[in-house]
Amino acid sequence: MRVMSETLDPRELALRIRLRAVRMVAPQGFGYLGQALSSAEQVAAVFVAARPGVDRIVCSPGHYIIGPFAAAAELGLVSEGDVSGYGQNGSVFEAIGTERSPVVDYTCGSLGQGLSAALGFALADRFHGSDARIFAMVSDGELEEGQVWEAALFAAHHRLDRLVVLLDANNSQVDGPVDSITTLEPIADKWSAFGWRVFELDGHDASALTAALAEASSGRGRPSVLVCRTSTRHGLDCLPADADGHFIKLPPSLAAAAVAELTGKLEALRA
Repeated sequence: MRVMSETLDPRELALRIRLRAVRMVAPQGFGYLGQALSSAEQVAAVFVAARPGVDRIVCSPGHYIIGPFAAAAELGLVSEGDVSGYGQNGSVFEAIGTERSPVVDYTCGSLGQGLSAALGFALADRFHGSDARIFAMVSDGELEEGQVWEAALFAAHHRLDRLVVLLDANNSQVDGPVDSITTLEPIADKWSAFGWRVFELDGHDASALTAALAEASSGRGRPSVLVCRTSTRHGLDCLPADADGHFIKLPPSLAAAAVAELTGKLEALRA
């Protein structure tokens, strides 16, 4: 984990993440905007809570990397010039994260692998006597991958209590609503049965997320998971009713409307 902030209001940072994500996606006219809309508060809460140079961030679903990239840009941790190349050929700020992605400690293109990497960090830190926390972003669609549940069993068995998973339960994946592809509910009960401490909450409530992260990080004996109920449309009322939450089309007129809406919300929050 390379970069964090302890001073910014996570509500403001979440709005700025959404606004930055719109500006990152706008040049192409389409992209993984919905993932930034659903996870903005989670990303903001983690960036505010994590300790610089100590804690780690894992972004398991590679297409969610837009959120951490946007947060890093808003906090001045990466240059404007670099992040403006998001999604363009040759840029390290790729639309789907890879092993060379900056900002986070680990991300992966293939779904379902990030939790295994996160518990590897947690176990290694234990061996080295470190109290580092590992914050792992995971999506609900990834729960269709068996490796996630193998990792969950391993983490609970080894009592990796410095590991905190933020599960973005937005019921969205490329094939359609997650619950139309695979029945995952009751998600919270499943994680509890696997031996995890479970916090189920509104994933767009920045205060609730901050409190849950603090409680999860101070717990001992078990890893923790925050089941964050979210929407890929949250915070952007101008999106059309038929917008595909997984891969949103953003023509210039809609991008301008989105920038105006989010700018207005930021001004209202600061007033």
